[in-house]
Amino acid sequence: MQVVGMERAEQPKETITAKDLGVVACTRCMQVWPQEVRVCARCGHRLVLRDHKSQQKVWALWLVGLICYIPANLYPMLQTRTLFSVDNSTIVGGAIELIEYDSYGVAIIILIASVMIPVAKFLAIAFLSISITRPTTMSKNQRQLLYEVVEYIGRWSMIDIFVVAILSSLVQLNVLVAINPGPASLFFALSVIFTMLSAQAFDSRLIWDAQHNGKGQPKE
Repeated sequence: MQVVGMERAEQPKETITAKDLGVVACTRCMQVWPQEVRVCARCGHRLVLRDHKSQQKVWALWLVGLICYIPANLYPMLQTRTLFSVDNSTIVGGAIELIEYDSYGVAIIILIASVMIPVAKFLAIAFLSISITRPTTMSKNQRQLLYEVVEYIGRWSMIDIFVVAILSSLVQLNVLVAINPGPASLFFALSVIFTMLSAQAFDSRLIWDAQHNGKGQPKE
């Protein structure tokens, strides 16, 4: 009897979702309503039990963001004009120059915000989308946490654009020195925007639905 009790205690409990309870939450104000309600009475947002077209939206926005990220790293991010020369710096090239001037802290921040975080976001969004239909070693709780982290840190990817904007506004000494944003700044901003939209288009409720249809379950 004790062995049977232990086996029952060790069995993982199945998570009860809002869909199982017959309710739906507004994705804008998080108010909970019965599934029959189509419009949130609090904020007027349309209620959708599941966005089954979210995957198409995620991959379309993800692909556009990836396409924009490539020229963002190839074209100059910052253009420095002096009396005798013009210096163009890419994201990585600018960080290397900062390291040469012993500005290690700023260089590390730029590399993390402009290289590591965007690449990690691309990989995380792609993994979350694939994990809905394919088995994975990551549990649904971990995937939900990963989604929340990706959505939260998306805004911090604009640090490089903020640095360029601040330098452009402060360092304008007529013909002596002038700093202007390069073409990469536009592509980088677009890449960040599209990846943020891609993360927001992802319907995280599909992660929890995977336990019912047998998809996205952790590998044994």
